Amino acid sequence: EKRVEESLTAVGLGHRGEHRPSELSGGEQQRVAVARALVHRPALLLADEPTGNLDSKVGREIIQLIKTLARQGAQTVILATHSRSAAQEADRIVLMRDGSVDGEDV
Repeated sequence: EKRVEESLTAVGLGHRGEHRPSELSGGEQQRVAVARALVHRPALLLADEPTGNLDSKVGREIIQLIKTLARQGAQTVILATHSRSAAQEADRIVLMRDGSVDGEDV
C-alpha cells in the first residue's frame, strides 16, 4: 500500500487515490497507468502508445514522467509510438516498417 501511495505521488496524483477512474481526466488516467506499471519496480517497462489518446501537452508530460521515473529506478523502457516528439526523448530509436526493423538511430 505504501508503494501505491508513493507511485501516485510520483505521478502527481497522491490526492486522487480514492477516486474512481470515471472521475479522472484522460491525462490523470494515463498517469495512473504509469504509476500502476511502476509500482512493482519492474526492470523492464513496456509502454505501447502511452500518449496515443492524449493532447500534445499532456503527452509530453507523460513521456517526461516515464523518462524521469525510469531513470530514478534504473529501469529499461521499451516504448512503441507513432509520435516523433516522444521518440526523440529516447536514448535509442529502432524504426519498424511492416513488422520488420527498418533502421536505427542512437
